[in-house]
Amino acid sequence: MAIDVHRIREDFPILKEKMNGRPLVYLDSGATALKPRVVIEAENYYNMKKTANVHRGVYELSGEATDLYEGARVKVKELLNAKTEQEIVFTKGATQALNLVAHSYGMINVKAGDEIVVSELEHHSNFLPWQHVARVTGAKLKYIPLDETGRITVENAKKVIGAKTKVVAINYVSNVMGYIAPIKELATLAHSVGAILSVDAAQAAPHLKIDVQALDCDFLAITGHKMLSPTGIGALYGKYHLLNEMEPVEFGGEMIDIVGETTSTWKDAPYRFEAGTPPIAGAIGLGAAIDYLRSIGYDQIAQHEQELRVYAIHQLKAMGGITIFNPEAETGIINFNIDGVHPHDAATIYDSEGICIRAGHHCAQPLMKWLCQPATLRATLYLYNTKEEVDALIEATRKGKEFFSSVFL
Repeated sequence: MAIDVHRIREDFPILKEKMNGRPLVYLDSGATALKPRVVIEAENYYNMKKTANVHRGVYELSGEATDLYEGARVKVKELLNAKTEQEIVFTKGATQALNLVAHSYGMINVKAGDEIVVSELEHHSNFLPWQHVARVTGAKLKYIPLDETGRITVENAKKVIGAKTKVVAINYVSNVMGYIAPIKELATLAHSVGAILSVDAAQAAPHLKIDVQALDCDFLAITGHKMLSPTGIGALYGKYHLLNEMEPVEFGGEMIDIVGETTSTWKDAPYRFEAGTPPIAGAIGLGAAIDYLRSIGYDQIAQHEQELRVYAIHQLKAMGGITIFNPEAETGIINFNIDGVHPHDAATIYDSEGICIRAGHHCAQPLMKWLCQPATLRATLYLYNTKEEVDALIEATRKGKEFFSSVFL
């Protein structure tokens, strides 16, 4: 069943705003998604009526705040189909979650001579932490070769995952190409050689149903701000036995069990990784965002994105003079350039037309090198975008082509 996009748009106050005197056309959800009113209200409800620290107070208000915070953890657990909410660690985002895996699991379990497998398709947040681990430990960083379209395939993964592999760190959905990686098959391959699989799902969680038990991944990171929630909140899923074998990387209040003068012990997961006052309001907002997305339905969201994407790709191809780098992507990301025009120059045209799209290397410089591009344009379609907004994108692209053609003549 198709979603009622015009009704959905009423839930997003910012869509009534204008940019450069024109109706706002927001096509940059891959960077951060807009926030529906229910999320804003959920965060405000805590700040206005339930402000108290969690886990610490014996008074009623603290108990109510704790219930809201832990209730959000349960919602993340249900969203990802984890076995227990104890497998969900709140973080400030996917970046912190991925760094936690690298610094806590990686630094202990990876040794000189071991191999860490990544790909050129990774966001820097899923690449740089493991680059650091390899440099410090003496391990070797290896890359799964991309196929001719820029995809991660099991066949190419088999070429580099072997007996020395200890970690495979891969994105679920590329933030540039919008491709879905074969995570379940990669998990099986990694486990067959005794390695773990860590998944960057920052771009997947807003668009796809995720079942960590079915995928059998060992770690999986999400970020709230790309899935309608406030900034500064995310979560790490980890298999419970692995989390409890890991040492914390931040130390302070609430993560301790017993503190001695020379040694201390830590609480069980997830609390050993949540030192200090956590992002309480953000977690509550994330819980509200999850409720909102599930009320609409992931299948319906995916169908809507694909219908818009197919229409947009057809229009861009028909225009000519446009290079589309991911014409067959499964998600709402369109990665393209106007031939002969630097993306930063092209972005000024879109801005003048009230259209928000991303121009740059998208925190994926190795992929830009693979594409032989200094940068690209990225439009991300989401549940609140309309056919009329795609038309605005196409018309702005046409204006950009005409303008820069006249300039360069």
